[in-house]
Formats: sequence, C-alpha cells, structure tokens
Amino acid sequence: MNHSLEVSIRLGASLLVLISMAAWEVLRPRRRLTVRKGPRWANNLALALLNAVATRWLLPITAVGTAALATERGWGLWTALPWPAWLELVLTVALLDLAIYLQHVLFHAVPGLWRLHRVHHADLDFDVTTGSRFHPFEIVLSALFKIGVVAALGASVWAVVLFEVLLNATALFNHGNVALPEGLDRSLRWLVVTPDMHRVHHSTQLRESNRNFGFNLPWWDRLFGTYLAQPERGHLAMEIGVQELREEQQVERLPGMLTLPFLPLAHTPQSPGGISAGGSFAGGRSPGGQSYEAGRS
Repeated sequence: MNHSLEVSIRLGASLLVLISMAAWEVLRPRRRLTVRKGPRWANNLALALLNAVATRWLLPITAVGTAALATERGWGLWTALPWPAWLELVLTVALLDLAIYLQHVLFHAVPGLWRLHRVHHADLDFDVTTGSRFHPFEIVLSALFKIGVVAALGASVWAVVLFEVLLNATALFNHGNVALPEGLDRSLRWLVVTPDMHRVHHSTQLRESNRNFGFNLPWWDRLFGTYLAQPERGHLAMEIGVQELREEQQVERLPGMLTLPFLPLAHTPQSPGGISAGGSFAGGRSPGGQSYEAGRS
C-alpha cells in the first residue's frame, strides 16, 4: 500500500466520523457545554493539525511503514507462526489495542508522562474534538511506542491500517457529547467504549479519572479491574477536566495547551499501577461493585 492511499483512507474515515459526530452533538447533546464552542473547537482542531505536521516532520517512519518493512524483512512474531491471515489480523488489532490501553495507564501513573497527558484531560468540556486533543510530545511518544509493537508483532500493513482507522474513529466516537438510549449504551459497552463509559475517565475526581482507560475495546478495563460504570454525581452533574486547571486561557487556547506540561504538578497522579491479579484497584473499592444504573443521569 502506498503512503498516499494510507493517508486517504485514514483521513477520509476520520473526517467522516468527525462530521457525523458533530452533527449528532447538535441534534442530541448529552450535556450542556460550559465553554464557548467556537474558540474551543478552533484551538482543539489547531492542536490536532499541529500534531499531524509534527509527526510527519519528526518521525522518519509510521506504524504502517514499519509494518511494510517488517513484512519485507521477515521481522516479528507472526512470521514464525503460520496462522491464517484473518486470525493474524484479528490478533493484531486486539494486541495493539491492549498495548494502547497499557500505554494509557502509564501516562496516568508516571508523573513525567502525566504532564503531557493532562493536556488531553484539561479540556473543560467533553466532545468530539477532545478526542483529537493531545500534546505533540505525547503524540510522538505514542507513535514510537506503536511502531515498536508493530515491529515486534510483524503485523501486516492492512492489519495496522485497520487498527489505525478503528482507533481514530472510536476515539472520536467515545469522546462525543451525544446521548444514547440507556439500553443501547449498556449493550454497546460489551463491544466498544461508549461516550458515557469514557466520560467517567474525564472526571475531575481521581477515583473516577483513574478508571475506564480503554479507547476502542472495552474488555481490558473489565479484565484488569479498571472499569467503573457511572460517575458518582451522574453524567449531567459531574465536573469535567483537571481539578486544579480551570483557567480557560490556559487550558482552551493553543499557547496554553503547548506550555501546560511545563507547569508544576499540583499532585502526583494516583497511580493506576494498583491493578492487581485479582482485578482490584489501589486506593478504592472494586469498580465492579457499582451498578450500571447508578448515577447515569
């Protein structure tokens, strides 16, 4: 697959989901926004554009390019296992998603990484543009990590393209400020991370923001004990963002977002490293104890 085709597929899919979610947010919003939408959207999308340029200039190769190189040179685990192509594709998507889940946990647990990741969490509202709002340094580190995993697996080009499209699409979807019927949301949570499920992760309360790390597949949170069904105050009353970062000029304008990692940390992140073999979570009761219905409003 040539680079132009890859970019066309990924960009086309992302724009389609972005436009669809933006329309859905207008027609059926979940929450009332607290910050002026126009300036906030302009700055969030400007950051996303800056990230696209930064990765293009700073990284000599992409995850898809790494997959092509791995296939050509016989690198990785899959080259040693004569599995059917369809099984390799499914396993590649699942294992890359697990890798992103674990990376996300690390970005909350390690103070230096949290400095970068809190740019994403500091958004005072939660909507589709939040899904593309990350500091350039985090984007580059994440891309390097992904490249390493792709090389280790020896993943095929099409498997990596499929994963990238799914990850971008679901990140936009699960950050959407959209209302889903309760029954549909409950069912979808077994297949994909829904907006209500991920919104819990954007709470200002550490016991909630250190839950629901999944972007695409919801199974890892359930498997590792980091799943929380609903926020304590409900979706309409919960506070979004980072508790100590409430100044709009700092957290909703591009210059402030770019300099945010260099501001002092108000606290050391509550480590999500408390995930234990038994599925419990350090510093709080097991997420499984809360019913789906509790606090959904």
